[in-house]
Amino acid sequence: MFNGPRYSNDELMTRLKVFVGVTLAPTLTGIVFVVLYSLIFVTQPMTQSPNDSKFFELITPIATFLTGILSGIMLGKTEEKKTEEKTSESQPTPVESPVENIVDVVEDEIA
Repeated sequence: MFNGPRYSNDELMTRLKVFVGVTLAPTLTGIVFVVLYSLIFVTQPMTQSPNDSKFFELITPIATFLTGILSGIMLGKTEEKKTEEKTSESQPTPVESPVENIVDVVEDEIA
C-alpha cells in the first residue's frame, strides 16, 4: 500500500489546482499563439477561405471554455466549511452604550 505522508483536503485541492493550471495554461497559450501566427505570418487572400472560417469557429469556443475553466479553478473558494465554523463560533461581544456612561458620570458629579 501507500506508506507516504497523507495530505489534508486543502493540500489535495491546492495540488489539483496547480496541476490543472499547469496543464490548461500552456494549452490556452498555444492556441493563442497558433491563431496569432496564422493571422500574422501566413499570407491571407482578400476573402476569407472556408477552411479559415471553420478554424476560427472551432477555436473561439475552445479558448473561451479554457479561459472560463482556468479562472473558475483559480478563483474558486475552498474554505466554505471553515468560514461557516468561524461565524458560528464567534459571537459579538456586547458593547456598553456611551449614553449610559455619560449618565453615570453626570449623576456622580451632581451627588
